Amino acid sequence: MVKREISLRGRALAMLARREHTRAEMVRQLSPHSESPEQVEQLLAALSARGWLSEARFAESRANTLARKYGSRKIEHDLRSRGVSAEVVEQTLERSLAQELEHCRAAWQRKFGVLPQSAAERGRQMRFLAGRGFSAEAVRQVLKAGDVD
Repeated sequence: MVKREISLRGRALAMLARREHTRAEMVRQLSPHSESPEQVEQLLAALSARGWLSEARFAESRANTLARKYGSRKIEHDLRSRGVSAEVVEQTLERSLAQELEHCRAAWQRKFGVLPQSAAERGRQMRFLAGRGFSAEAVRQVLKAGDVD
């Protein structure tokens, strides 16, 4: 079997074909295969210029995936930990916050579906939703109204 060397550009395109990536992820994964850090930066600049590497697209995609289960605080932490710039995180969170109440209600409905009958149960449901990164205001509204809205 012949072992074929894949070019740095080929590796980058294969990564982007599978899913969106942040610039930081690309640098980390491509650096071991490059001759110099400048080579990686030139490649990433070219990919960004063509629109193939987009931090905003990555953030939007990741936020949509996480929003099914988690609140805006978890999404913000995840995006920041992946190296997304602060302004892109803020733009993404603005869109995420608009739907947080709906996502909080859906997560609560899947897990519990019944309003708490005791203070202990209310605390348990609140901790669950807060642990998922939902805001205190969204948690209060969901537990006050249940699935009535």
